[in-house]
Amino acid sequence: MRLVVGTALVVRGVLGLRGGPTIGSALVHVLATVAGILLLAGLWTPIAGTLAAVIELWFLFSQPADPWISVLLATLGAALALLGPGAWSVDARLFGWKRINIRDRQS
Repeated sequence: MRLVVGTALVVRGVLGLRGGPTIGSALVHVLATVAGILLLAGLWTPIAGTLAAVIELWFLFSQPADPWISVLLATLGAALALLGPGAWSVDARLFGWKRINIRDRQS
């Protein structure tokens, strides 16, 4: 999931920068590219996922294009922010992979 969202954000950010956007729009496209790169690497995944969700919501309300890709990427970004980095990421190597074990209730 990280790879799909990260790739989509990088492609969307780079394509948005190619058209000669205004300063405000260029900043949002650069942030989308940075969030995509962070998600691809698995670095700061909760922060990058939240940033991706906020950026895609901004795209949803500010651009008249097809809204469904923004809805999908915002939802996936929020899910990544809640799920965390996963086993194969820089975050897992730096901070360890957190695993929650739920014990059976004993009466």
